[in-house]
Amino acid sequence: MPGGKCWMKVFDLDADSTGPGSTIPGMLNAARTLLRQTFGFADFHPQQAEVIAAILAGHDALVLMPTGGGKSLCYQIPSMLLDGTGIVVSPLIALMQNQVLALRQAGVQAEYLNSSLDYGQQQAIEMRLRSGQLDLLYIAPERLLLPRTLELLGQLKLALFAIDEAHCVSSWGHDFRPEYLQLSVLQERFLGVPRMALTATADATTRRDIVAQLGLQQAAHYISSFDRPNIRYLVEEQQAGREQLLRFLDQHHPDDSGIVYCLSRKKVEATAQWLNLHGRQALPYHAGLLHAERDQNQVRFMNEAGLIMVATIAFGMGIDKPDIRFVAHLDLPRSLEAYYQETGRAGRDGLPASAWLCYGLQNVVRLRQMLEASEADEAHKRLERRKLEAMLGYCEMIRCRRQALLAYFGEQKSQPCGNCDCCLYPPRVEDGSVYASKALSCVYRSGQRFGAGYIIDLLLGKTSGRILARGHQQLSTFGIGTELTALQWRSVFRQLLAGGLLSTDPEGFGVLRLTEACRPILQGQQPLQLRLEQPDRKKAAPRRSKILQRPALTGVDEQLWQSLCQCRTQLARQYGVPPYLIFHDSTLHAMVEERPADLNQFSCLSGVGQHKLEHYGAIFLQILQTHSSPLFSGD
Repeated sequence: MPGGKCWMKVFDLDADSTGPGSTIPGMLNAARTLLRQTFGFADFHPQQAEVIAAILAGHDALVLMPTGGGKSLCYQIPSMLLDGTGIVVSPLIALMQNQVLALRQAGVQAEYLNSSLDYGQQQAIEMRLRSGQLDLLYIAPERLLLPRTLELLGQLKLALFAIDEAHCVSSWGHDFRPEYLQLSVLQERFLGVPRMALTATADATTRRDIVAQLGLQQAAHYISSFDRPNIRYLVEEQQAGREQLLRFLDQHHPDDSGIVYCLSRKKVEATAQWLNLHGRQALPYHAGLLHAERDQNQVRFMNEAGLIMVATIAFGMGIDKPDIRFVAHLDLPRSLEAYYQETGRAGRDGLPASAWLCYGLQNVVRLRQMLEASEADEAHKRLERRKLEAMLGYCEMIRCRRQALLAYFGEQKSQPCGNCDCCLYPPRVEDGSVYASKALSCVYRSGQRFGAGYIIDLLLGKTSGRILARGHQQLSTFGIGTELTALQWRSVFRQLLAGGLLSTDPEGFGVLRLTEACRPILQGQQPLQLRLEQPDRKKAAPRRSKILQRPALTGVDEQLWQSLCQCRTQLARQYGVPPYLIFHDSTLHAMVEERPADLNQFSCLSGVGQHKLEHYGAIFLQILQTHSSPLFSGD
């Protein structure tokens, strides 16, 4: 099996040409050959080549690339070329296992050290590490920081340190991991070993924190476009959340695998059960399940087609299943960073995918309650409040959602994307100054002591027991809002919250209060544009546009596709790996379209490296030849 340092012989590189400071063009040529022969890709993306060149030259790097953008290759290939072993700091066992399985399928010498291994297995891996047999070793930060591990690594030749999911380093990060803060020890103890921090999502504040915590002040920053054009962004106002979810699935993804995120464990369980009762096979995943059940559900999701995982945010990091066709949120995410990272798990293979979000005002109240109840200091809470407001503002957007999402990460997109609900079905927008003034006045007149539901009842002139008991039917604002429906008023209040004209109480009870920013609106000095849904109009999910339509297969092509998929599934079971680690869907599509006639042509398909060619090429060629025969085609 080809792997690791034997590639130095393949490229006929001497020792000097593989160390930091050697001729970079020659090293990059070697890296491209490795990319083609091991991973089956024709060439690097421009940013990948720049990062790899920097690491091969011995420099540090901060790398931001979207999910599916090829971050892993930025440290995997230098680890295979440079003398020594690349150490990858990874936060989750699942993430390590998935990446190591994928590398082994490509013929790369990779291992991981974590608590899933027994003592004998760990000793065997350490022996391979000491003898220089490994290209890459994946390890959790907790194990890396053990004195014994640091001492062991200090005795070895190391190619690089790659700190994956680097946003965990940041004290402001949305997946904060305390052990990551101690990784500055790498700078102190391993002078001269290149270090790189990689993540799919980090705003400017988080990036500054990563640099400070890891001592990467001299590192070059490589920030790729955050745009994922294959993902369609859809947002709906929550009315009957589960029914809306089922309608979305039926219209867009009747047979696809995907993830549904919920805020609470209870909602995860209820939603999974409800989907199963309505004909969709769904599995729950949250931290309250037994470890064995979580593992079993994750393995099924990775290996079986058409399954839906209903989960809290405990699920997702390290899930590199490429054919997740949708990510749905039944609750509002905590921040745009979290939303971007979670939705980025859809469509990693570059094929069309959907990010669907259903939210309501109650989501905001619940998230504020959780935020205020946390043990974080006031500075952290203040930042998280701003992030939540930005998330709510995104939901109430009246222009292209992709432009707004990219702008949050400091990237400007000149033209609307044409692939979000705001572009496809522009909302009704009008001067809402009068509505805003009525809503704000009603909050003020009632004493700034009530939530949106009560204020809406006042605006609509409802004589409920609570209103009569307080005598609020006598207020000047009672019944002044009958021109809008209750649903429309809820939209108005969400937009006022998103615009910072209203705030909720710090205790998290949903009480609405005026802010200083609302004064110009109340005084009639400033117009305000609001989006308003037509009353009594049911919001239909957008139909598929061309970008969401994968090429339809018919006749012989469809039969060939099914045979290839069946073969892939059988091989995956034989080798104990998820089917996509044999070949991605995109590679199977290429087989159908290009119909390679021999191993040489088969080797030119994207995703077919030397190891996979040797192990699987003849098997898939036999299927292709069978389906090309006159007997099969009916000619």
